[in-house]
Amino acid sequence: MSDQEKRVTIYSDGGAVPNPGRGGYGVVLRFGKHCKELSGGYRLTTNNRMELIAVIVALEALKVRCHVTLHSDSKYIVEAITGGSAFKWRAKGWAMNASRSKLAKNPDLWERLLAAYEKHEVEFVWVKGHAGVEDNERCDQLAEAALNQTDLLEDTGYLPAEESKSEVPRLNTPGMNTKMTEEGQPCRKCNTPIVKRTPKKKTVKADQTYYYDWYLYCSGCQSMYMVEAAKREVGVDGTRLI
Repeated sequence: MSDQEKRVTIYSDGGAVPNPGRGGYGVVLRFGKHCKELSGGYRLTTNNRMELIAVIVALEALKVRCHVTLHSDSKYIVEAITGGSAFKWRAKGWAMNASRSKLAKNPDLWERLLAAYEKHEVEFVWVKGHAGVEDNERCDQLAEAALNQTDLLEDTGYLPAEESKSEVPRLNTPGMNTKMTEEGQPCRKCNTPIVKRTPKKKTVKADQTYYYDWYLYCSGCQSMYMVEAAKREVGVDGTRLI
């Protein structure tokens, strides 16, 4: 198998509603013309643990060494890997400072993630969530469906007392399973009312098949929500502007 044949593109997403609460993750793997989707749901977990599990499941699904481009909207993961923090935590027995007074959260999952990461050549890419990136949006849908199923798994590594200190539950937010469809709805992340915005006009790309006539925007956390009702097909001649 050539290097080109072993190049894999991965998108991953995960979350909990509330946080901590029911959780789900979604993964899209693309290998040439092939596409595989993975997902799972947990009874009690956190946003960060679901983001970690999504990446772990994706990398552990690869049976041979691959060149991987992994897209995640979790800065928690992307910055810890690209900045080297996760490797330093592991080398220090998951201590985050010299006095060992502060330990890294979720060491069980970081251990698995780094072990899977080192079996491949992986490039992590941060992608903005809810910004119309097709495979990222699909991961979000898979995660939503997974956390809403009845047969949920137990996250045996989750430590409620420890995690709750750093991950404050968002009991009053709508949650990731609330569909954003109209102006005035509270943002899924920060509860700020969202507003309708029209994007600047751009020339369509050669391979572009659709665009969004408008989108919903949160001024509180700068999240963007691409709405199905605003989706438009590009004209056959490819000259339509957006």
